[in-house]
Amino acid sequence: MELTRIHRDAFDELLTWRRDVRHFRSDPVPEAVLDRLRVRMELSPSVGNARPWRVIRVDSTEKRAAVIESFELCNRAAADAYDLAERQKYLALKLAGLREAPVHLAVFTDLAVDEGKGLGRQTMPEMLSYSTVMAIHTLWLAARVENIGVGWVSILDPDAVAKALEVPPDWSLTGYLCLGYAETTSDTPLLHETGWQENTATHWQMR
Repeated sequence: MELTRIHRDAFDELLTWRRDVRHFRSDPVPEAVLDRLRVRMELSPSVGNARPWRVIRVDSTEKRAAVIESFELCNRAAADAYDLAERQKYLALKLAGLREAPVHLAVFTDLAVDEGKGLGRQTMPEMLSYSTVMAIHTLWLAARVENIGVGWVSILDPDAVAKALEVPPDWSLTGYLCLGYAETTSDTPLLHETGWQENTATHWQMR
């Protein structure tokens, strides 16, 4: 199929409105929508066709509480790394929607995956994790098409999360995602709106 200007414009709009969501409504996400997200995520590219991502849907109240505890501990430690003025700004930020989001997805990379037979990662083994990141990004865009917001929570202890979710030792946490309907939508990054960090110029270079 040849892409048209309509496709390009739609894709540009999708990228513009893909934001990291931290404020969620409590409305449940229909199972049919989650099924569609899963199918679209499986279309992601991966090194050697290894498809190393492993997704755990975290529904247990107990396990969610363990993740929230990890976030709160790590967030306090992160705040202490700033001087007083920056610490106050940091603590005023909402950096996760863990308590509000109706869907939690822990996305791991299987570092011992047999699929792909090592193709493309002999000199860059991190390509497995990069493949999982690609899958997360695909999921993120697919969610936005469904008007579902995604928040990527990175202020966590990966080992604590892996222990709480009882995953195999070769699984490495790549991303912890909150999904749900956003309270509001905006085409401006939240950290830009709050004055923490505005978008900068392109980082492309020529050599």
